[in-house]
Amino acid sequence: MVLRKDQLELKLKDDEQLIRQGILRNEHPFEDSPEFHEFIHACRRGDLKHCQELISGGVNINGKDKYDYTPLIIASLCGHYELVQLLLESGALADPDSFERERAVYNALNNKIRNLLLSYDYTKTADPLQAWSSHITSLLVREIPKTTDITLLTAFESFHLHKFILSSRSPYFRRKFAEAPETATWKLSHSIPVEAFRVVIRYLYLGELPRDLVGPRSAATEEEVFKGIDKLCKQLEIAHLWEAVLSTTDRRLARQRHQDEVQRAQAQVTAYFRDTVLKHKFTVDTRRVGDVKWPRDNAISANCLLRADEFDEFDEGEGEDVVEPAEESLISSNGIPIGPIAALNSTNRTSNGAKKPKRSVLFPVHKAFLIRSPYFETMFSSEFMEAKETEHLHVIKVDCLPEVLEIILTFLYTEKSDCPLELALDLLYATDMLLLDKLKTKAAVAISTLGSGTSNALVDRTHGGAADELQQSPPATLTSTPSSGQQQTPGSSTEWDGQPVEVEPINVYDVIHAAWDLKVQRLEDFAAKYLASRLEDYIDEEEFAELIQESASRLKRREETDTIELLDDIRYYLGERFRFRFEGDGIGEMLNEEGEIDAAQVEGLAAEAEDGEIRPEQPSDGQGEVKGEEERRSTEGDGEEGGGVRTLDGKVVEDEFVSDAVNYQILLEKIDKMLDRLKLGA
Repeated sequence: MVLRKDQLELKLKDDEQLIRQGILRNEHPFEDSPEFHEFIHACRRGDLKHCQELISGGVNINGKDKYDYTPLIIASLCGHYELVQLLLESGALADPDSFERERAVYNALNNKIRNLLLSYDYTKTADPLQAWSSHITSLLVREIPKTTDITLLTAFESFHLHKFILSSRSPYFRRKFAEAPETATWKLSHSIPVEAFRVVIRYLYLGELPRDLVGPRSAATEEEVFKGIDKLCKQLEIAHLWEAVLSTTDRRLARQRHQDEVQRAQAQVTAYFRDTVLKHKFTVDTRRVGDVKWPRDNAISANCLLRADEFDEFDEGEGEDVVEPAEESLISSNGIPIGPIAALNSTNRTSNGAKKPKRSVLFPVHKAFLIRSPYFETMFSSEFMEAKETEHLHVIKVDCLPEVLEIILTFLYTEKSDCPLELALDLLYATDMLLLDKLKTKAAVAISTLGSGTSNALVDRTHGGAADELQQSPPATLTSTPSSGQQQTPGSSTEWDGQPVEVEPINVYDVIHAAWDLKVQRLEDFAAKYLASRLEDYIDEEEFAELIQESASRLKRREETDTIELLDDIRYYLGERFRFRFEGDGIGEMLNEEGEIDAAQVEGLAAEAEDGEIRPEQPSDGQGEVKGEEERRSTEGDGEEGGGVRTLDGKVVEDEFVSDAVNYQILLEKIDKMLDRLKLGA
């Protein structure tokens, strides 16, 4: 039903009054923190890298500045499509029929952004913790695989629960289980109605509370149930249960209370996760992993151990992966090892020259959260050894770095994920193996955003003096993060003829191979755009030619008329790169009817530049020719200092527009020469 204007105004007034009274939460509060101001400025610039860093740091993505603008409205207004997409995926509110969404749509700079906002599903932003809270609630009724480790008994009913969840949500349970970790059953008081226990347990597991606390077949009265709930709240030290119980009659208020409780539970689980899993992780010699005996009845209620191996880069051994007897027996006793052994070893990170792992990190974990991964869920539901209970906890090997495994565990337990760029590719492979699509998408987003900050990527380097630097710059292999050997940190630098050279934040060749291996279209698009944005750095590399050859060979039955997918994407983004400059200069004759760059026009303009026919208009008097000749000689001698712009081949032309035309033609010619050398028709 559509509200009339007077009804809508009355509703907005009532909402504002409830917000002032503290009953309703303002979803777009005013923010005046330095981090939020920095976030707003980054949204205006379209700085994906900085925005991603601030979002990971916890900036309020739905706040408002003093002009009543949200980050989503700013990004839409300034025309930053990728940033709008990032904000929506990160939890920016864009509910249909909401005032803020309508403002963002109305202010969108172009139809591409407008259509993105209109097509985005509001349920993705309304409750970003919905999947996490639903999983915890589902544990109440999940029987396979078995993850419960404590049973609460009443006179008529038993509750099969999880010590970790109870301990994280109630200080009372935390103390009791720490004092007696062997406790498997707990008899509840008969003086408290079972309906009160149901309400409290459902609250602890983030389930929605029933409106009617007493059913038609209940032997207890509503007053007795309320008294039982009150007694349990005091005993279990649960502070906010009464707020949830009393708000069940108002749907909107109940939904808000539930969201607040989910956020509160997330903070509690996060704190307990750090105090148990992360605090008790330990490092052992890899050869002694088989000697680890962790008792099943332990103070932190862990029921299995996950193992990740460190790699010693500085060991001068023979460099062969020799399996020690202890490790071999461990793998055979635990069934199959976890990890894309063949895939990872054949792609990028573990080669024949890799050093044998010397140290291993073990994490005590809980199956109740591991089964959020379909891989672990299948393992613990099967007849593998990992699913069987023994006196000591099973050690399960995960083929990834300990830092990557910690990121995965943090996500499984808390729904939080902070993915450093240097670990993003490893995380991408690990999450693909564990079938964690959401975290896999986050890793891809980290690569395509942190790897494309305005300070060091996707920048047209043929302007602003960069062309001169390119004439003396080292090969792109030195400005790219090495795919093997030493690790370079993003933003670091190396030396070339005694001069510092910027090191790329990622190795784009590794990214494109990961995109092909794991079928991540987002990364394929990013890699093509990345290469096109600085094609002059890569076009002469033999590794780039091999990449194009590999892209061509991906089509099994290739015909002469077939194109090369990667090269098609690079050409498209290369055209976009120069087309924006042509449009910005109002050069309509450079574009064809479809709005694409007309190669014939560009070639003609480049030929004119080479012949020296393009030059500024000369005065009509007799001294003009002498003056023009002197300016030409000065331009040739001084380069840009004389008013000209140097192209990629070292020649000087009159302005950036002509330089763009020449550079575009140079890059196209280099692509054609490379294809001829590779004997590829594309």
